Amino acid sequence: MGKRRRVAERRRTGPAVVGGMIAVVVGGAGFSVYALYGGGAAADDRTATTSATAGHAKKTGPLSAAEVTSAAERFLTAWQQDRATAAAAATDAADTDDSAAAAALLAGYTKDARIKDVRLTAGARTGAEVPFSVKGTVSYKGTVKPLAYDSSLTVVRRASDGEPVVDWRPSVVHPDLKDGDRLVTGAAGTPPVKAYDRAGGELTTAKYPSLGPVLDGLREKYGKTAGGRAGVELRVVRGKASQKAKLSDKTLLELSKGTPGSVKTTLSPALQAAAERKVAARARASVVVLRPSTGEILAVANSSHGFNAAFQGSLAPGSTMKIITSSLLIEKGLASADKVHPCPKTVTYGGWKFHNDDDFSIKGGTFKASFARSCNTAFISQAKKLENDDLTKQAQQVFGLSMNNWAIGVPTFDGSVPVQSAAPMAASLIGQGGVRMNPLNMASVAATVKSGTFHQPYLVSPAVDHRRTATASRTLSASTLSQLRELMQYTAAYGTAAEAMAGLGPDYGAKTGSAEVDGQKKPNGWFTAYRGDLAAAGVVQAGGHGGDTAGPIVAALLKAGG
Repeated sequence: MGKRRRVAERRRTGPAVVGGMIAVVVGGAGFSVYALYGGGAAADDRTATTSATAGHAKKTGPLSAAEVTSAAERFLTAWQQDRATAAAAATDAADTDDSAAAAALLAGYTKDARIKDVRLTAGARTGAEVPFSVKGTVSYKGTVKPLAYDSSLTVVRRASDGEPVVDWRPSVVHPDLKDGDRLVTGAAGTPPVKAYDRAGGELTTAKYPSLGPVLDGLREKYGKTAGGRAGVELRVVRGKASQKAKLSDKTLLELSKGTPGSVKTTLSPALQAAAERKVAARARASVVVLRPSTGEILAVANSSHGFNAAFQGSLAPGSTMKIITSSLLIEKGLASADKVHPCPKTVTYGGWKFHNDDDFSIKGGTFKASFARSCNTAFISQAKKLENDDLTKQAQQVFGLSMNNWAIGVPTFDGSVPVQSAAPMAASLIGQGGVRMNPLNMASVAATVKSGTFHQPYLVSPAVDHRRTATASRTLSASTLSQLRELMQYTAAYGTAAEAMAGLGPDYGAKTGSAEVDGQKKPNGWFTAYRGDLAAAGVVQAGGHGGDTAGPIVAALLKAGG
């Protein structure tokens, strides 16, 4: 309907006050947008200004309350009325060459996802952000089920003319959507699976909330071979970008049940439950526990449930990387556990000045002392004696990392140790620069030190599907391995890991880490350790020092499994 007609109908019907907010009903569409007009909208309007010549004025300045609510209303009204092109035009998609993709996703909401009777209800804005609820029905070949979820949008000024429009991103349509993803309702391409722990208990998100991405990955990998039959579902079908990021398709609503197949995992019910409890107490925490002698994954948990950062995260590992670097330096004769090793306050390399935490120094100390206290300069000082690809080769050949070939049963990021030069190469020695890891990778590093050999971690036994697992091309010498264990044991007993690891010795070892992140007040806190035939690693993003944040999580799980 035209703009004049909508305005006229608003005048005829008049606004209704609902819960202290104004409910504007667009005639015939059944659309209600609740806009909070308190808080000085008129005053806000005065902050908006225009530029350029008369007739071609470009609006600038902060958005007023009225501009935010009207822009949100235009978009939500067009979307609800299934006018995909108009809805896309009410966003800034054209400015980013995404208008066709936006229109296609919005059109597919009805055509492909088969969602009808849509009712979009906007809540009170917070600045330029407007939350809204979605209610509708999904219908497929006579089967109908209700759909309800919450989303939000943000209003911005369009670059071309300054008009207030919705900031386009697929997650506005549904929070689980990313660029290139689609919503589709139909016979599921992959049959469902029931996943079981090592003791035969069923794994569900009701029991283990953070396993959602893991269960999605198991279905994608084994659904067609586990003996199940597909049902009818509304699901997110991933596009190229999401597939590259190893994100699995996601079921949003099940219209008719399929017959699930079954997949047995290596997860320990006791350790998984403990891991869930421990990460739930910390924001942005992730942890993995595995068995060094075999590579079996015994627990994986994340306090944020939408993304499996424990398996797929890509974060600078900070000083936990010094385990790999130490093995390299010892092999090359550049360090020895009990020999004196330099640890000055600062070291300059490649034009960068590297510091220790609080600029401490150790005079006349051993390499073991530097490792235990996590002295950065003890490692940076050796950069000039290394080739640019030495650390990369060490990570690949000994620890099985950075080759993108792990096959654990679900998608993973297998670590990245790129070849670098000058200052970035030096930074990589202490887990900064371009090095990226996740708790699965770092648990595997600790496990390799404990067992003496890299065993690729796995969640589903390779015997189930006869898949080939990754291997390392060589092992450390007995002398190097012995010294590396000595470094980690000393750190667990007397170094930065001692408080967390108290009472868990003597067959143990650990390393802490703190990774600085641009724009983040506190570093990501890392901790990796082993005890007996268990190894674990955790990270608490923006949590602070690893010994204080991730350390207690890891230590508690090593104790629980011991």
